[in-house]
Amino acid sequence: MTKTIEITSKSQVEKINQLASKVPYEVWLSTDTVMLDARSLLGLFSLVGKKARVVASDNVNPKAFGKLVDKMV
Repeated sequence: MTKTIEITSKSQVEKINQLASKVPYEVWLSTDTVMLDARSLLGLFSLVGKKARVVASDNVNPKAFGKLVDKMV
């Protein structure tokens, strides 16, 4: 399951990290060249100013995933 977001600021990176740390499943952010664990704050800062795909496993509830991604924007 994936959705694309644009990461525009450092505060958004911190918000993404906090949200990903609260859910009971793994959340990843990927671009064409890298895939990062959303719980790893340091790596996420390299995505500021870029579009990234938010990725979770297929067994995650689609509504819950959609709400999570909406909060990340």
